[in-house]
Amino acid sequence: MTTLQGFWRRVRRRQQDTSAPIPIRHVQAPARPAKPAATRRPQPELDIRPDDPLLAYFQQAPGLVDVDQLDLASPALDALRAAGVRLVVPLVSQGELIGLINLGPRLSEQDYSALDRKLLNDLATQAAPAVRVAQLARQQQLEARQRERIESELRVARLIQQTLLPHALPDLPGYEIAAHYQPAREVGGDFYDFLRFDDGRIALIIGDVTDKGVPAALVMATTRTLLRASAERLVTPGRVLEQVNELLHPDIPPRMFVTCLYALLDPTTGRMSYANAGHDLPYRRHDGGVDELRATGMPLGLMPGMLYEEKEIQLSPGETVLFHSDGLVEAHNPEGEMFSFRRLQSQLRDYPLEAAGPAALVPHLLYALAAFTEPGWEQEDDVTLVVLHCHDLPAAANEDGTNGALADPAAPAPEWQQIGAFSLPSAPGNERIALEKVADHVGGMGLPAARLERLKTAVAEATMNAMEHGNGYQADKPVRVELLRAPDRLAVRISDQGDGSPIPHVQKPDLEAKLRGLQSPRGWGLFLIESMVDEMNIVGDQGQHTIELIMMLNEGDK
Repeated sequence: MTTLQGFWRRVRRRQQDTSAPIPIRHVQAPARPAKPAATRRPQPELDIRPDDPLLAYFQQAPGLVDVDQLDLASPALDALRAAGVRLVVPLVSQGELIGLINLGPRLSEQDYSALDRKLLNDLATQAAPAVRVAQLARQQQLEARQRERIESELRVARLIQQTLLPHALPDLPGYEIAAHYQPAREVGGDFYDFLRFDDGRIALIIGDVTDKGVPAALVMATTRTLLRASAERLVTPGRVLEQVNELLHPDIPPRMFVTCLYALLDPTTGRMSYANAGHDLPYRRHDGGVDELRATGMPLGLMPGMLYEEKEIQLSPGETVLFHSDGLVEAHNPEGEMFSFRRLQSQLRDYPLEAAGPAALVPHLLYALAAFTEPGWEQEDDVTLVVLHCHDLPAAANEDGTNGALADPAAPAPEWQQIGAFSLPSAPGNERIALEKVADHVGGMGLPAARLERLKTAVAEATMNAMEHGNGYQADKPVRVELLRAPDRLAVRISDQGDGSPIPHVQKPDLEAKLRGLQSPRGWGLFLIESMVDEMNIVGDQGQHTIELIMMLNEGDK
């Protein structure tokens, strides 16, 4: 006799697929004395489908089942009879069928006696619990191995994620930076990063991937890589987020996206420009209280073609900026109340900065969170905090008493405020759309009609040059146009995604020199543009060219 351990576990595994048969091995019971093993015939495996009525009968059978006495329309029953099975003893434990004992005819050709049948029933009563215990032990072993495998993979994923987070905080003279990261699971979707550039500027990045666990960690690693690669090529925060969004969108898993805030700080001046892709707003603490740093933009990876508003602030000594993820503000206490943005803003405003110092702000907020959620709190989401505090600005380096200037001429001055931005595909004729959009934005600024027409001409010429010479009229390489205003002037910046070739020098057209082959027409367009505006600046690197057009306001009809 042979007990088929694990029979019912295999039945349940196949119940989702009614076409999958259940193998049942037929075993013939030998008479005493048994024939030598060499004379025994190999017994075939029989299949019982999960929807076969024989299984339900075995589940309800009180004991030994005589196959010949059954009257069921069952393919499995026909197969058992054809294989010579005479008796079946169901193994039932706590009302659950966990196995079967199948017996063929006795080799002595005698029938099973009443004593044999009683012995089989008694055997089933004793064997069923033992088989059940063996099945549970086996299942626990498999589950333990599965848990060990998953835990091992999570340890590796967490190690990889930890290596991607900054190993040390930046050392900025005149500034203090603190950071904290606490995942809700073994691995999380939050991240933060610092990027140092050759010109002395530093980027501060904080992001949050929807979902948690390994999938979020993988998207986090991809986003971090794209941000670093794009930041090396592009100048402004808005352009960096635009590029990352375009690269991330085709490959991000369904129903996932990334919120991200990208800030670019010039430590010598305290000027910080930033763009936001749907992330929680940072807070700026100053003498007058606490303000939100607002900038609009959709999360990364959600949809293509997104534009990201850029803002700029001037940090002064004693001011602090707090970047954070939603794991802090959306934490709940036992009553279901959220920590909330209001409470976080209040904690930042009331924190004794002068006495405790900026380094203790992170522990202060974590203590406030622990007191709010109370002991036994189960963390719901990743918690990430980054603190930037300005102690002092470096000594003025310029004769005019300012604290320096941004590395490139196209960077905004302290008084600039962005009033509009848009992108256009690089296609012939789109320069007219550009000049119309610019005219719509500046129409109410009081710019005289003649000067407005000159500005429109310059914008059209610069946009056409960017599309043709910068982007080669490749529609997938858009031209970006930004409009900024200061109290006394207006700036329009037009950027391409050039291949690194330098912009030609401005040169005054000389027709005779051109006819003699002594002058190329390249640069004539820039001469025209420069003559249309009050000031023209050009910035270029390996991945982008920017032409900045400046018109003074209230200059009369010149």
